[in-house]
Amino acid sequence: MEPAFAMGMAAKLRSQWDRDQGLGQNHNAVKFQGQDFESLRARCLQTRALFEDPLFPAQASSLGFNELGPRSSKTQGTRWMRPTEICSRPQFIMDGATRTDICQGALGDCWLLAAIASLTLNENLLNRVVPHGQSFSSGYSGIFHFQFWQFGEWVEVVIDDRLPVKDGKLLFVHSAEGGEFWSALLEKAYAKLSGCYEALSGGSTSEGFEDFTGGVTEMFELRKAPSDLYSIMGRAIERGSLLGCSIDITSSRDQEAVTFKKLVKGHAYSVTAVDEVVYRGNPTKLVRIRNPWGEVEWTGAWSDNSSEWEKVDRSVRGRLQNRSEDGEFWMSFSDFLREFNRLEICNLTADALQASNLKKWSTSLYQGEWRRGSTAGGCRNFPATFWINPQFKISLQHPDVSGQSDCSFLVALMQKDRRRKRKEGKDMETIGFAVYEVPNEYRGRSGVHLKRDFFLTHGSSARSELFINLREVSTRCSLPAGEYIIVPSTYDPNKEADFVLRVFSEKPANSEELDDNVTADLPTETKLDEAQIDQGFKSLFRQLAGADNEISGTELQTILNRIIAKHKDLKTDGFTEEACRSMINLMDTDGSGKLGLTEFHVLWEKIKRYLTVFRQFDLDKSGTMNSYEMRMALESAGFKLTNHLFQLIILRYTEEDLTVDFDNFVTCLIRLETMFKTFKTMDTDADGVISLNFFQWISLTMFA
Repeated sequence: MEPAFAMGMAAKLRSQWDRDQGLGQNHNAVKFQGQDFESLRARCLQTRALFEDPLFPAQASSLGFNELGPRSSKTQGTRWMRPTEICSRPQFIMDGATRTDICQGALGDCWLLAAIASLTLNENLLNRVVPHGQSFSSGYSGIFHFQFWQFGEWVEVVIDDRLPVKDGKLLFVHSAEGGEFWSALLEKAYAKLSGCYEALSGGSTSEGFEDFTGGVTEMFELRKAPSDLYSIMGRAIERGSLLGCSIDITSSRDQEAVTFKKLVKGHAYSVTAVDEVVYRGNPTKLVRIRNPWGEVEWTGAWSDNSSEWEKVDRSVRGRLQNRSEDGEFWMSFSDFLREFNRLEICNLTADALQASNLKKWSTSLYQGEWRRGSTAGGCRNFPATFWINPQFKISLQHPDVSGQSDCSFLVALMQKDRRRKRKEGKDMETIGFAVYEVPNEYRGRSGVHLKRDFFLTHGSSARSELFINLREVSTRCSLPAGEYIIVPSTYDPNKEADFVLRVFSEKPANSEELDDNVTADLPTETKLDEAQIDQGFKSLFRQLAGADNEISGTELQTILNRIIAKHKDLKTDGFTEEACRSMINLMDTDGSGKLGLTEFHVLWEKIKRYLTVFRQFDLDKSGTMNSYEMRMALESAGFKLTNHLFQLIILRYTEEDLTVDFDNFVTCLIRLETMFKTFKTMDTDADGVISLNFFQWISLTMFA
């Protein structure tokens, strides 16, 4: 095992153990880039020095790389100043966090600011993102911290309070009054998380909603709204979800243009309630909307001073109507569908729901990855590789309505860390997913990764509406109770990305990653006595083994390469000395460092068996194994492995073009076989767990 590879794996396992113990929950957030707020702050107070963040320095690289790059006119003359240098009495939060604290600067991140504005309407959620007790007075040392949800876990981000200033004004977010800085510091922390300020340019409000709540968003185009949208909205509000709506802009002139009835284009509004009233004897559906930027309000039907209210029962009017110019207003659901273009509903996960009267969604979350050559199979258009994508099973057991069969659930697939990669010129991959019903023979089983033939003969039961290059693709599905497989993928094969798959269901639903159980069904190995071994083989062995009658690593290399050279249909760059030494270490039962006749005979029989398997599954007769041929060949040789283990094999044993040649194939299979057998030998009570002290561990791994 190469040291760097082993160290990387150890770090990954350690990290997973920490998360299994609760790291990444809101009360125990992951320290972004390893920075701990309390210890850094204590050091600053001790040394009486204001904090300067070496990991997000006050320099051009933190601003951007293109439009906000070092040569951009937008950043020329920028200085970094602390709030204490900008005004005489800076405040962190003054009279609570309100919508007027959020005014946009020279950065196209209105999507983020709209989400921050919605956050100010929910104090519980705000306090998770903006921890209490931060100020420019008691204990001030130039350091602040914020918490964001990122791809399945909460992350604490530490910053210093040096903010970019141009012409005496904050370059980016600022408060209307000018002396309040929580929103500017929150934006800086989010910029650090994303790599730089410019990485925040362009996005969807739902992205901010999710990173402030850990929720999952679904989008509705109101021109094609589902027939039950009103009840979907009502149930979402019952659950404490955040709802945003907007009117599309069709040209740059439209940005913030005000319509005839005083709605603002390109703006993010919040939906804060739905209700139904009796108007002129007919039930009428209403929607309450808030413009987080303030006082511009709808002037159409059901607005604050409209005549419709006069024909509604006085007690209902008293309960619903609010005549102040607060940016909040009612409109009919039909006008809502006509005037607005898009609705975004951010459904909160159970941990974000505080009030006991709110109904909680049942949620499941899985971390996954697409890797070239092992798990990046592309979409259904690529049947040869589609099956190698990760697979997840969901069991729908409880219909939404008693007596009916359909169960509602929401699938959300999110690709990770793409903003951070913008500096490298990488953008979003095109992603989506498909849902399949589990065939009868696999129901109730978990250790099964469905193979190519299944997907060739079965159609999907549901799928994402689009394959699209957004951070997240989500689709609401409704299927009869039963077991289903979700297959997330990029559109094209061999596109690499990490992802998070989340399943939200209205009623509890069991779900799990669907993967093969790790097993080795190996043929019984016959270790012959010398007398039983064929005379021809014996004389060949004596010829090769030399005077000591044993085969060393160098001798084994010569033998194998001489034999393999005769097989013109196999591609190989030859067995390396290291591979041969490794084979001897793995096959050497008497600890001599060489192979005797019977040991060499066992190895020889193995290699012959592996050659048969290799030829059988080299389907395109290329003389090498591609990733899906390799996976089928491993299974034929008796090994069932998880996606993760298969990824490790592809990382370790493939050539530059992600193919496995014959020598690497043999080395891989012998190593796998030996590791299985070694574990089985040491697991004396067969409970799947062994205990090693350090000496035993190092003795075992030094020769693996």
